[in-house]
Amino acid sequence: MINSDRLKRVRFTMISALFLLLALFVISVATGYISLSPAQLARTILGQGTSKENLILFDFRLPRIIITILAGMGLAVSGSILQSITRNPLSDPGVLGIHAGAGLMVVFYVMFFTAESTNFLYVLPLFALLGGIFAAAIIYILSYLKGEGVDPNRLVLIGVGIAAAMNGAILTLSTRLEREEYDFFANWMAGRIWGDDWTFVLALLPWILLLLPVVLAKSNVLNILNLHEHVSVGLGVHVERERLILIFIAVALSSASVSVSGSIPFIGLMAPHIARALVGPRHQWFLPIAAVLGAILLLAADTIGRVILDPSGIPAGIVVSIIGAPYFMYLMAKK
Repeated sequence: MINSDRLKRVRFTMISALFLLLALFVISVATGYISLSPAQLARTILGQGTSKENLILFDFRLPRIIITILAGMGLAVSGSILQSITRNPLSDPGVLGIHAGAGLMVVFYVMFFTAESTNFLYVLPLFALLGGIFAAAIIYILSYLKGEGVDPNRLVLIGVGIAAAMNGAILTLSTRLEREEYDFFANWMAGRIWGDDWTFVLALLPWILLLLPVVLAKSNVLNILNLHEHVSVGLGVHVERERLILIFIAVALSSASVSVSGSIPFIGLMAPHIARALVGPRHQWFLPIAAVLGAILLLAADTIGRVILDPSGIPAGIVVSIIGAPYFMYLMAKK
């Protein structure tokens, strides 16, 4: 039986996280190079703002903020899946090389296609997905041993090696880009939220809306896969099939998110850990909270970056790295 006190704790944590996200949303909307007072913000939302206030809120800030929230959710859930199926607390889309694979395809796209193309916003996530799948396939194949299957620890170690190799290829190819192309790619690699238009929201939203419910529906499978492999098989789970499906979902969520938000590290590492610490390891409980926490972390990083150094701002990826790198070292020392 599920403990009623634990359920109350889960509900309280979820409600608190949503309130925190809402408060941060309001702060992010109101702050920037041109601030909006609470009265201006309320007036604009009710449709009574000036043309300048409407431009700032609806054309500049809201699309960027929504992209940040969606990308944070996608990265957090992707990290949660990878940590569960590898049974390794240090697993993360960036650590495992999925971001590097997506980045490699992004640089190929920028080299051979123009960013001014009308299909750019919708094709780029597909290119990033192909790159992420390519990296994940190489890692999976190299980690697989006949008769033993995939060893989670081997998967992580090979992922780190593949990420290093692909990052080297990315740096080599990026030196061949034209100045404008290189500027775009450098901002992408730094984790600058470059999606600032409603079309970016439309490009990312279907991936999140389609894949997050699938992950939540597979919560029990993730609970079982988090156990020892022999136990999972004994409980009737087709381990390799489910692992492949969940890896594909994790890759798709991560690749689609970073394609329009830039290469954001550590969100997929930190959010699941914080969620588990708050409500425990059951995926039915911590996955939704991890998604909200991922949105909070990325939105906070982007807001801080915009406020500290207006108007150009500090990329959200750099702000997240300042927090995430010490946390990663702490986890390595502890685990």
